[in-house]
Amino acid sequence: MTHPRLSAEEFDEAVDQALALIPAPLRAELTNVAIFVEDEPPEDEEGLLGIYEGVPLPERDDWGSPLPDRITLYQGPLERMCHSRAEVLDQIAVTLVHEVAHYFGIEEGRLHELGWG
Repeated sequence: MTHPRLSAEEFDEAVDQALALIPAPLRAELTNVAIFVEDEPPEDEEGLLGIYEGVPLPERDDWGSPLPDRITLYQGPLERMCHSRAEVLDQIAVTLVHEVAHYFGIEEGRLHELGWG
């Protein structure tokens, strides 16, 4: 079975489009967050689609965080789980929204309840 493969530029554009799907008021709250795309997750995290690394907004103190939070999407696993370009684009959006939700302090269980799991 072949899986769709996007160029790095196409994947980055899909991430930008997915970010644009997040309502503007929420996007405005995404401060000091860097979004990265990597080919593959670490070896011990095989199959991971994305990850949020940082301190969720509700857990921050008045000082904030000196380093930017980080959201990383993994192109290889995202493409391998899909059977069409449209599926890849949809899964990029789902994964990005999922990781952004972690930034806002939404836990894994609640994301699954909301259909973003």
